[in-house]
Amino acid sequence: MSAVVATAAAVGAAASAGAVPEGTADGGAGPGDTRQVSHRGYDVTVPASWRVVDLAERPSACILFDTPTVYVGPAGSQQDCPAHAVGGAPSVWIRALDGTEPPAGARVLGKGAAASVAPDEDGESHVVVRGAGVLVSSFGGDKAADVLESAKLTADARPADGRSEAGGTAADTAGDTAGDVDASAAVEAPGTFRGRGFDACTAPGGKAMSAWRKTTNFRSVGIYIGGISRACAQPKLTADWVRHRVAGGWHPLPIYVGPQAPCEADRFAHTMSSDASTARGQGRRAAGAAVNKAKSLAIGPRSVLYYDIEGYNNDNSTCRRAVLSFLSGWTNQLHRAGYRSGVYSSISSGISDLSDTYRSDKFARPNHIWAAWWNGERNTAFRPYVPDGQWDNRQRVHQYRGGHSETHGGHTINIDSNYMSVH
Repeated sequence: MSAVVATAAAVGAAASAGAVPEGTADGGAGPGDTRQVSHRGYDVTVPASWRVVDLAERPSACILFDTPTVYVGPAGSQQDCPAHAVGGAPSVWIRALDGTEPPAGARVLGKGAAASVAPDEDGESHVVVRGAGVLVSSFGGDKAADVLESAKLTADARPADGRSEAGGTAADTAGDTAGDVDASAAVEAPGTFRGRGFDACTAPGGKAMSAWRKTTNFRSVGIYIGGISRACAQPKLTADWVRHRVAGGWHPLPIYVGPQAPCEADRFAHTMSSDASTARGQGRRAAGAAVNKAKSLAIGPRSVLYYDIEGYNNDNSTCRRAVLSFLSGWTNQLHRAGYRSGVYSSISSGISDLSDTYRSDKFARPNHIWAAWWNGERNTAFRPYVPDGQWDNRQRVHQYRGGHSETHGGHTINIDSNYMSVH
């Protein structure tokens, strides 16, 4: 059971988010107001303007990083997430230890609750609090990580007892496979495939993937493996999930969403430097982090890792140069690590700019392009933005339709639709 005690709060926002405030003050929250959030005896202090979402009460709620939020409880078996969202807002997720391995690099506290943990390259930090039997994750950088320093244990705290707060995880990793899966094997993504696919903000469970495999001609799935601008948590995305999907005939498209274009700071919480040289270095670091994420998910060398650079104003020459430099650093570092480079962007900004510099000796060329062009056409024809002769050896993905919900085999997912020719 969780309890939320607020000293002041924006009541309307909390109610719409499914929060359960006790003793909420009337009126809006001032800039210095705070609230206490407790779950299983683990208590933190957050700004009063943050949402609080009890996932046990709202099992379909999406763990979404679009606005500052504290999530408490287990992720639902089928989150209702938007296909496409802007992430990067500071957020914290508190849930019971469920017997699974904590994320790599998680700090384990034998006593106490407060922890000072620097976020990783993806803006994440993870703490195992044995005194309360909880796993606590922060997302979005320093503001969220700082919340963990305020933590304390209350009289409700009980050490982990081995019970799971979330059920069905075994079914989520299995589902649409035939035969045994080699638990040590790495896969090459996306592999060779021509046809339809989809991407979703959070990786669907095994039952949903199995149902869609049997009732649709979708055979590729985009998965967000990391990045500080990633919009959704990935409670189901594990190495086993990836191996089972590939064994079941799926072709994963690994997506990494790091800092965005410097001229779009009003849209994104995290942007790259406007200095081209600095941006190139940031691209290299993002690639290193993406490779680490890929390896942890059994996505091996020669796989294509796609950087998600959302649409930007490419009439701004400084911004355009910074983006191309960042992506050049991304590509070069992936090649050094034995991976291939992909870039997802809008057809009229990032993809068009990459096409214009296709033969440039200043910017490294990615191996694959993934164009967001919602024209409804299931093909990989990108004229007039990208001429024939560029990335035409099975190196294209076309996102031809934006966010919408589809139901197949009794499972509804909000998706973007893709058509691709890749190898």
